[in-house]
Amino acid sequence: MKRMKVFDFMDAYNSLLGAIIAFLTMIFGEHWFLFAFFLVLNVIDWITGWMKSRMAGKENSVKGWQGVLKKLGYWLMIAFGFGIAACLIEVGSTIGVDLQITTVLGWFVLASLIVNEARSIVENFVEAGFNVPMILQNGLEVADKLINKEESHDQENRE
Repeated sequence: MKRMKVFDFMDAYNSLLGAIIAFLTMIFGEHWFLFAFFLVLNVIDWITGWMKSRMAGKENSVKGWQGVLKKLGYWLMIAFGFGIAACLIEVGSTIGVDLQITTVLGWFVLASLIVNEARSIVENFVEAGFNVPMILQNGLEVADKLINKEESHDQENRE
């Protein structure tokens, strides 16, 4: 049996990575890395939540699974936001009304959930006794207020 050469390995690695990125781009569009980043935040939040519970001696498998289901709910929320936008755009196209602006529904949901996950991770670190820089805590709070301000502004305009 021949040994795989370094270049053969690199070619296989590059081909696999290229195929994965092409697939993600096909599914999530050119901004696929934002969805991948959100997935990474989901995993980090789950791990830091488990770590916090373990350090406090309050591990609970039911709570852990509830956290996993909550993360699944977030993904459903994102799919719902983008799905509704896609449907409204198609309806608008059918009736001759430009509803492209509704795409922001999905992006605001994603942005809000990214900030929410990041704040949860920081909270887990704080509760586990880590010294988290205030700039990180305050910066995420400002981002959350800006996103929610925009959402509440949209709510006021509808009323």
